[in-house]
Amino acid sequence: MRTGHSRWSSRSVQTLSEIRDLLAARGLTPLRRFGQNFLHDQNQLKRLVAAADLSEGQLVLEIGPGTGTLTEALLEAGVRVVVCEIDKGLADLIEERLGDRITLVRGDCLGRGRRLNEEITTALGEEDWTLVANLPYQIASPLMIELLLHHPRCRGQHVTIQREVADRLVAQEGSRERGPLGILASTFGLVNRICDVPGSCFWPQPKVTSSMVSITPRPPTEDLDPEAYAEFISTLFSSRRKQLGRIFGRDRTLPTGIDPTWRPEVLDNEQLMALFRMN
Repeated sequence: MRTGHSRWSSRSVQTLSEIRDLLAARGLTPLRRFGQNFLHDQNQLKRLVAAADLSEGQLVLEIGPGTGTLTEALLEAGVRVVVCEIDKGLADLIEERLGDRITLVRGDCLGRGRRLNEEITTALGEEDWTLVANLPYQIASPLMIELLLHHPRCRGQHVTIQREVADRLVAQEGSRERGPLGILASTFGLVNRICDVPGSCFWPQPKVTSSMVSITPRPPTEDLDPEAYAEFISTLFSSRRKQLGRIFGRDRTLPTGIDPTWRPEVLDNEQLMALFRMN
């Protein structure tokens, strides 16, 4: 049964004053080091839940639940929710309010080597799941790529992120924003930019605009090692201002249709794949 947003009740959405009161009652304030900007606009929350196109009983991962505004919307949609919160005060708050309805993981969502926290992996188990989150800006890029490369059970990512990151996710060849993030995302997934989200929809209000995006994983390519390809792309774009002839060597014959005077950012995904397979 698809829930979409048909069960949405605006009365259940925390207002900005309620978010402030919940924090104040516990002596908490938003912490910049954790990228805490709480999404409180009910229309944007509704849009994010609807974008995920959730089924009743589906398993969802939320990173950085804050006071539980999005968490409550997800629970109202009838899904099971695993939340990860690094802030002890907020983890205590959400456990007190929703602990009997969620699975709570305390700590950083990314562990050693920028891999998904093992406690999260254990909590999610062996079934398919979906990421729905208002992501802290500093962990958005590594988390999204980690899920695409190493977690085939993740059947979709529906998130709000910094607009600058969204620009890089959808950047086309020749663009200044073109780089490893967008290349890997478009190689291993289908990226859909849903809308921009003004800073006024968050508290504290950030100086930057956010964007809402969805990423759906592509079927795996049998002969492609995601880890090796990601390392190749990272290495290649560390020399993004150099011409390909200098990067690979002037005496190296490049795949058909690739000019040695080109720079990495002008290559499309098929050309990048051809260079990778050449090595």
